[in-house]
Amino acid sequence: MRRLLAVLALTGLGLFALAAPASAHNTLISSNPTQDASLEAGPGTVVLTFDLPIQEGTGLNTVAVTGPDGKQWQGGPATVDSNVVSTPVRELGPKGVYTVGYRIVSADGHPVSGKVTFTLTKAGNGTPAPANADVGTVPGTESGGPDGGVPIWVWLVGAAVLLVAGLFVALRTGGKQPE
Repeated sequence: MRRLLAVLALTGLGLFALAAPASAHNTLISSNPTQDASLEAGPGTVVLTFDLPIQEGTGLNTVAVTGPDGKQWQGGPATVDSNVVSTPVRELGPKGVYTVGYRIVSADGHPVSGKVTFTLTKAGNGTPAPANADVGTVPGTESGGPDGGVPIWVWLVGAAVLLVAGLFVALRTGGKQPE
């Protein structure tokens, strides 16, 4: 019985130890413009602030500003300063809802993506980025979960398999206690 309890305790500790690194993904803590803001004039820059530093490097982090017309309105590639990602924005055109899509690489190496929306209440005179301009569109997240990581069900199945294997070994090697 002691062996069984020891195996269960070690298995539980092992599962908690493996789960700890998953909490290191970045989280968006603020944006400018803010989520669902209504603006009369478009921002000159979009600023996204995260809770942890972002990895720097060419092509790692992208921010795309998509207008109600489906066209791109960012004025260049995203730049990183510790935990802040920003990108210039062209003068906006049609009024309506604009989406700021982002995909960044967190300090632990995992991609994190999401979006922020704002509404332009007065049409501007701007023109969208040319269709062939390399302004950094945000790719889809085809793999894993919404942040491109491993889906949670894989970890749960792995934990269940480890638990069953530990119980099997404990029961098979258990014998009579010496008197």
